[in-house]
Amino acid sequence: MTVQHITLPLPEHLYLRFEQIAKATQQSMTDVLLHAVEVGSPPRWDDVPVQFQTELAALDRLDDKALWQIARSQQSEHEMDRYEALLYKNANETLTPLEEDELSSMRQKADLLMLRKAHAAALLRWRGYQLPPANKL
Repeated sequence: MTVQHITLPLPEHLYLRFEQIAKATQQSMTDVLLHAVEVGSPPRWDDVPVQFQTELAALDRLDDKALWQIARSQQSEHEMDRYEALLYKNANETLTPLEEDELSSMRQKADLLMLRKAHAAALLRWRGYQLPPANKL
């Protein structure tokens, strides 16, 4: 196979992103860039709400084992029961102001968990892993 060499100016944010991925996956920058050219760039996080971007950006630096842990993470049964109870009370308009704050906080935490799980799964897929269906993670 013939190899062609090119010089390509990369914006700093892309360079830093690929550098983080190379370190996290213990690959050379060349291997990461070749993979990106072959399959496209890693999933973006800059199109999610601003309050979640820092959390998702941090996932790029994680190794595969840590990403698998995030992809498989779940809320505790207690948290889910409490969230459902607050949703029920909200539907019936019987929430206290304190419970409204708690529901809002729990909703944001649940949103972040789902975004982190989805982004971790997308990164793993980008890194070449075959993922089971979401209900089997």
